[in-house]
Amino acid sequence: MTPLGDEWIVGRDHELALLSRLVDALTTGRSGALLMTGGPGAGKSALLEAAARMARRSGVRVLRCRGSEGESGLPFAGLHQLLRPFLDLAEGLPARQRAALLGVFGLDDGTPTVSDPLLTSLGALTLLSDVAEHGPLLLVIDDTHWLDLGTLDVLAFMARRLEGEPVALLLAARDTAVPAQLDRQVDRLTIEPLDPAAAGRLLDHQPRPPAGRARSRVLEQAAGVPLALVELARAVARDPAAAHEDALPLTDRLEAIFAADLPELPPATRELLLFAAAAESAELPVILSAVGDRATPDDWLPAERAGLVRVDADRVRFRHPLIRSAVYRAATYTERHTAHRALADVLVGDPDRRAWHHAAAASGVDEEAARELDDSAARAQRRGGYAAAATALERAARLSPDPTVRAGRLVRAATMAMYAGHPRWVGELSAQVATLTDEPALLAEASLRAGWALAVTTRFAGSLGFLLPVAEAAVDEDPVLTLDALATATTPAYNSGAPEHREKILRIAERVPPQEDEIGRLWALAGCDPVRNRARALAMFARAWTDPLAEPGARPELDLPLARMVVLGGTAWVLDETAEAIRLLGAAMDHLRRSPTSGANATVAQALALALYESGSWTEARAALDEAYGLAAEGGLENVVVGAPVLRATLLALRGDTEEARAAVQRAVHGIDLPSCRSLQVRTHYALGAAALAEGDHAAAYDRFRAVYTRQPEPEPLHFHASDYYLADLVAAAVRTGRAEDARLVLDTTRRRLAEGETSARLTAIVHRADALLAEPDDAERHFTAALADPAGDRWPFERAQVRLDYAEWLRRRRRAVEARPLLAAALEVFERLGTRPWTDRTRAELRAAGVTPASPPAGSADSLAELTPQQLQIARLAAAGLTNREIGERIFLSPRTVGFHLYRIFPKLGITSRAQLRDALPEPGE
Repeated sequence: MTPLGDEWIVGRDHELALLSRLVDALTTGRSGALLMTGGPGAGKSALLEAAARMARRSGVRVLRCRGSEGESGLPFAGLHQLLRPFLDLAEGLPARQRAALLGVFGLDDGTPTVSDPLLTSLGALTLLSDVAEHGPLLLVIDDTHWLDLGTLDVLAFMARRLEGEPVALLLAARDTAVPAQLDRQVDRLTIEPLDPAAAGRLLDHQPRPPAGRARSRVLEQAAGVPLALVELARAVARDPAAAHEDALPLTDRLEAIFAADLPELPPATRELLLFAAAAESAELPVILSAVGDRATPDDWLPAERAGLVRVDADRVRFRHPLIRSAVYRAATYTERHTAHRALADVLVGDPDRRAWHHAAAASGVDEEAARELDDSAARAQRRGGYAAAATALERAARLSPDPTVRAGRLVRAATMAMYAGHPRWVGELSAQVATLTDEPALLAEASLRAGWALAVTTRFAGSLGFLLPVAEAAVDEDPVLTLDALATATTPAYNSGAPEHREKILRIAERVPPQEDEIGRLWALAGCDPVRNRARALAMFARAWTDPLAEPGARPELDLPLARMVVLGGTAWVLDETAEAIRLLGAAMDHLRRSPTSGANATVAQALALALYESGSWTEARAALDEAYGLAAEGGLENVVVGAPVLRATLLALRGDTEEARAAVQRAVHGIDLPSCRSLQVRTHYALGAAALAEGDHAAAYDRFRAVYTRQPEPEPLHFHASDYYLADLVAAAVRTGRAEDARLVLDTTRRRLAEGETSARLTAIVHRADALLAEPDDAERHFTAALADPAGDRWPFERAQVRLDYAEWLRRRRRAVEARPLLAAALEVFERLGTRPWTDRTRAELRAAGVTPASPPAGSADSLAELTPQQLQIARLAAAGLTNREIGERIFLSPRTVGFHLYRIFPKLGITSRAQLRDALPEPGE
């Protein structure tokens, strides 16, 4: 039992110790974030209050906010609670941050602006950083599961960027409703039920503890939940016979207990409580105005004495959300509706909350109330509150008397939820449309939304089940819709890898007559069969992208529409036009970072990371992966949540961090049906094979690489595109483990299949490397030189370095060491730059065997740069370019203090002492 002020917390010594460490770290300038989860009544709020008292005793300022079910549809309502004491300091923010932050609260100067959620989040972070200049801050957030989505996005943004700030984030949420934005972003502390001994001690601490049979029944019924123990003890004290009643579901029992005090309260007090429960806001003046002269502030006193609410200054709070729920449910239907109508009448200056109360007061369908919510959704959309807009439109749809109008609002709600990056919600909304209307346009749009929702998870077959029927049905009547549907369908078809889906997409595409905009057809052709359709796709790509070889520094891609830029970038990647893919996808990310579309951001960032990885820009690839994963985790985009860690694991394996690589793969694919996601399955096999190869376990590596092809008499690729890039690695492992004949079968079958189309320079070099490793001694050199002949191969430096190493080893074994040396030197430069320790060690050993003593790696190059995180490297490069800390923070969405903190850590890693030395310490990007 732990004393804290005038309250006692029982059985939570471990939790209190963790909270104490969080506060102690904060007093020394270290940040932290912790999310407490548990069931209703587990004691989360009591622990939050304990942490707040610890902080105040240590001189730490505490800022608080609490989620509210009623305000969960109001954009940034929780953020306003949190920042309200310091909003006057927003005048000191950079202009764009100030406008974005104040704009979401409707406090801007009225100048029309485009909403920018990232600037809003950065403005909030910078404001808190400025406040923390005067002392550390603890942000205490209760009922996080009821916060609006805009606030959740800001909190997740801040949680990832607190390092270097004297700010800590402490949150509490129901264990069954942890917001997706925070689920993978913040350390978790699960608040379990009390053990029997602690539960007994808590009962003993009650004013009238139950005894005998009553005590046993209370302990059994409460099941270790502190709030239930306290409330059931009170119930038994009031009515000892209650202990002998049959068991009831715990939640129902508790809600009945919470409402039991209501009949004894004066009518005016009960009315105040009902209005407070209906309002779900803590604003005392609003509640009193709505009740009118039927109650006075003094009428709160009986409710406070009963322990139902706390009234402080101009705010009222229920002691627990279940009390609010019990009060609201205890009222009659008429009483609840009267309260909502009265609240709507006094909220004349707040059209959004007024609309929600009119909706709650509506009896059945009500088009006027639905229109008010529709207007509220439009305002939320203009402020960048897409999730709030979706919530309002969904409620408006339920109020709409006309089924077709209801369906249209649901489609719009699905669109807003898609922009907000919430695929499961999109699917739920889209599924309702088919039950309401036969309107073909609405049904088609709903199917497109449902297909998108599943496409960004791993349920690819389900996605295509929505998209392909729409595409096929519209071929004759609406070919533009068909190409749009095919373009959306091609991505899940690629990720699935199942041939029947790709074949159907290509058949439908051939039925569509030529259109003015052929971008959808281009992606379908390239994404479904990049070898057979390579020549045609490249010709279409050249027509769509008229300036692929612009002068250095020119950015014609920025003039392209965003959707076109993304499709062209994906097409360039799948066709091995890697430099163009990086250019286009990088430009698309520049656009998307200014838009609140986390779903698109995550998928494009992952595609960019793949292209950067293949081009040898591994540090930049890691940064893109971090961005992709963070956005995907917030939005529930399962394909990226799995895919980004698998690619990160590949980089770890290639750099020799094999144990961490395996652990990362295991975490990423847990619970995923990989056979239905063949692209992910192949990449997973490669990551684990690379880890085995890095350890010198060629047998295990071969088993993994061999798994990317089937075991048929004529092996087929597990994935029609991804598998072939690992063909040479498969052969190299086979040669070292005596499995050359099996590898030759795979190679011969693959060569025949690829001959049916046209291969890229990259794939051609891979096949030649495989041929060289399996060839007879007199024929091997021809294939080695062919693999290195095309200068375009330098675009994929790691693969080119592997060919050079293999060729040099072949030459040295034939006593041609002099010819091997330049190949080894070139390979070593790449391996050292990329930080691939196993390949670096192997190449150095070959150089020594060839009679050369390798020089030590240059200071400040791969080894020292490898110590920098992707974000630190980005900061270092921006600082080297002359940007101030504030300008860097604006660019990458960090506070100036955090930028300075990172630079403080960067200097010793690079062996420098000042900002002026950064330019000389850093290589050029891509080197």
